[in-house]
Amino acid sequence: MLESVMLIDDNKHDNFFHETAINDTGLAKSVVKYQSAEKALGYLSEAMVNQAGVPPLILLDINMPGMSGWEFLKEYQKLPHQPQHQTIIIMLTTSNNPNDRERAKQEPALRGFLNKALTEEMFDEIVNTHFVKE
Repeated sequence: MLESVMLIDDNKHDNFFHETAINDTGLAKSVVKYQSAEKALGYLSEAMVNQAGVPPLILLDINMPGMSGWEFLKEYQKLPHQPQHQTIIIMLTTSNNPNDRERAKQEPALRGFLNKALTEEMFDEIVNTHFVKE
């Protein structure tokens, strides 16, 4: 079971729906939601400095006002004590732009690119692929 999952998406309805899907799987103890990539970065930065629990999984939208998902990734990699090897980041987006999918393949911080909406089955597969050890 994951300690927590972070959702970063400016759409509060998507966050609610995705949180419900995650909770229904019983595979995460808590869900941390942010509608702003900047605020999510602030939370992560503070958690790293205070050596508090950084979510092992981040589901990130691309198109958001202010800071986009791409900009978030760039800034995330600059954080102190960046636990890149411990945190899995997956793009979760409505984008059907093939350029976004190609860009995601080139982004070293990303471990996946999925289209919304997140389902229980999708979340189960994410957990089994990235966190379940034999």
